[in-house]
Amino acid sequence: MGAEMDDVNNVTWVKSSYSADHGGNCVELAVLSGSGMAVRDSKRPHGPVLRLSAAEWDVFRQGVKTGAFDDMTA
Repeated sequence: MGAEMDDVNNVTWVKSSYSADHGGNCVELAVLSGSGMAVRDSKRPHGPVLRLSAAEWDVFRQGVKTGAFDDMTA
């Protein structure tokens, strides 16, 4: 089963240890079968989910580590 087929309602979501327990802007991650990742907004657990293949997740993580997204504005 590929990442696009996973039922994101039956995965274990994990919030960053850097996230405060009293709310805030947080994301949650879940490992998908087939080694992909799912990402969602912790404030909207029933909202949209971004599904990434293992290769896409690796590129995203590397971008975060190198600051590739630091200049982005909302």
